[in-house]
Amino acid sequence: MVCSYNKAFATLTFLLYCLLLQVFVVSGSEFTFELPDNDKQCFHEELEQGIRFEIGYQVISGGNYDVDCFVTDPQDNVLYNEKKKQYDNFSHTTTMKGIYKVCFSNEFSTYTHKTVYLHFRHGEEQPLLESMSSVTALTQLESSCVTIHELIKTVTELQTRSRLRDALDHTKAEDLLKRVTFWSIGETLLLFVIGIGQVMMLRSFFTERKSSFRVG
Repeated sequence: MVCSYNKAFATLTFLLYCLLLQVFVVSGSEFTFELPDNDKQCFHEELEQGIRFEIGYQVISGGNYDVDCFVTDPQDNVLYNEKKKQYDNFSHTTTMKGIYKVCFSNEFSTYTHKTVYLHFRHGEEQPLLESMSSVTALTQLESSCVTIHELIKTVTELQTRSRLRDALDHTKAEDLLKRVTFWSIGETLLLFVIGIGQVMMLRSFFTERKSSFRVG
C-alpha cells in the first residue's frame, strides 16, 4: 500500500515537474481584443537580431469576419501586408534589433466592430533540461519529459483551435438567429398586411354591389 502511494506520488511529482517546464519554456502571448469600426490597433515587441517570431490571427466576430493586417520592422519596412483576411499565419527572422510592430485595421468598416484573436511567439525553444543540450543520449526521465512536453504542446494547440472554432460557430449561430428572427417578423407583418388588404378588398366588392342594387 505504501509502495503504491509512493509510486503514485512520484508520478504526480514528475508530471508537475514537466508541466512547470512547459510553462517556463514557451515565449509569447495570446489574447483576443476588440477592434472598433474605423479604427486601427498596433502591438509592439522589442526583439534582438536573428530572432524568429511567428504571429497568427483569426477574426472571431463582426461583419464578414475579415480584417487588414500588416507587420513592420524597426525601420518601418513592411514585412507582411494582407487585406480583408479572416485568418492567417506569418513567421519571420529578424535582421536587426529594435521594435517590431503588428497592426490590425478595421478602417474599411463603417458600422461593424470586430473581435480578433492573436498569438505572438518569438525565440527558439530551449531544451527542457540543461543536460539535453549535449550530444549524449537522453535518459529515460529526459525522454519521458520530452514526450510529455510535446504532447502538452499538441493538446494546447488543439484546445486553442477548438475554442476558436467554438467561439466562431457561436457567433455565426447568433447572427443566423438574428436574421431568422427578423425574417420571421417581416413575414408575419407581411401576412397581416396581405390579410387586411384582402379583407378590405372583399368588403369593397360587397359594398359596390349593395350600392348598385339600391340605385336600380
